[in-house]
Amino acid sequence: MQVGVKNVANPPLVPSEDIYLPPLHIKLGLMKSFVAAMGKRGAGFQYLARKFPNLSVNKVTAGVFVGPQIRDLMRDLDFNAALSPLELQCWVSFKSLCSGFLGKTKAENYKTLVDNLLNSYEKHGCNMSLKMHFLHIHLDFFPPNLGDVSDEHGEKFHQTIASMERRYQNGWKPNMLADYCWGLLRDTEDTHRRKVKRKTMN
Repeated sequence: MQVGVKNVANPPLVPSEDIYLPPLHIKLGLMKSFVAAMGKRGAGFQYLARKFPNLSVNKVTAGVFVGPQIRDLMRDLDFNAALSPLELQCWVSFKSLCSGFLGKTKAENYKTLVDNLLNSYEKHGCNMSLKMHFLHIHLDFFPPNLGDVSDEHGEKFHQTIASMERRYQNGWKPNMLADYCWGLLRDTEDTHRRKVKRKTMN
């Protein structure tokens, strides 16, 4: 084993170029870590609770936000004003990373953006989650253009789960998992039929 070298005992099951890390998944993890480290009595955290009254206190405390809510916060200057200086530094570095790396374009200084975020998160007391580990160690896994495809898939997943939570009234049941799997199967079959239809028309 050599320090600084990716030591792999066995060849990977999937080629690294075929691994696609969804940027929305990364954003959600970073947002969760940021909110979890916020002072629960601070003005920034209280602003989050007022801004999203439909979210339960537990979800706000855990930092469980979806893509549209994160984008809404990014445009909200009042949220910036409610943050402490250290929280604001983290928030600005998070927004810079989303626009300069976890989006349609990869900025030339993307490594600096990642370093800035990790440094500010460390000062803020955020936990080093697996998603932060990927940002720190596996930057070469990310393609030049992450695009919007992953965001669309992620949003669809969260919309599906939200509707299922309402249907099952926030109670976990085995039927819920079966319902979700059948929904995926139906969507896959519908997509396949549309593709076949387009090829036939051409």
